[in-house]
Amino acid sequence: MLHDQSKVTLVIVDDHPIVIQGLKTLLADETRIEITGSFTNGSAIIPFLREHQVDVVLLDIMLPDMNGVELCREIKIISPRTCVLALSNHTERSLIMQILQNGAGGYLLKNASIEELISCINKALNGEVAFSKEVEDIIMRPSLNDLKGRPQLTKREKQILQLIAEGKTTAIMAEELFISPFTVETHRRNLIQKFEVNNAAELIKIAIQQQLLT
Repeated sequence: MLHDQSKVTLVIVDDHPIVIQGLKTLLADETRIEITGSFTNGSAIIPFLREHQVDVVLLDIMLPDMNGVELCREIKIISPRTCVLALSNHTERSLIMQILQNGAGGYLLKNASIEELISCINKALNGEVAFSKEVEDIIMRPSLNDLKGRPQLTKREKQILQLIAEGKTTAIMAEELFISPFTVETHRRNLIQKFEVNNAAELIKIAIQQQLLT
């Protein structure tokens, strides 16, 4: 049960309606929780927060229109007293740490129990950082990549990385950036080396995990 007798207003942001409905069903017996809104995209919650007091936001990390980590920061700017609990299937420690650094009050995996969810809501409202059990284990066991941290990229390398993710050829990238194909290939090799991967597919995968691509 929740920590006091006052009502807790809660909003759900998840791009899967079935997840929203499932959360509503799970929380239906918690009489102190009032679900005041649910949204399947990130942009819709911004005007809602400007007009309504929200105690807790259950926020999916991957949304169709916005990066969940960036949205978390926006929510905390608009409504600093709102607790944001990330709710995701993603288990990358770097991603967990990024959203915490952007103001989230906790992180739960979507396979968490209703008891864990209620406990995390309580902890977040009490000013504690709240994790589901599996996330606690992930936090305690950083991977080698997490310990290395994100590579430092130049502005040009970030541009090349984005264009690689878009599937652009070397020739097209050179044309769009007004540089030579040789320079494009040099940046591509530098990115491969910095991320310590073997090919573009691995490069894109780890860049997405580290929220360098949207």
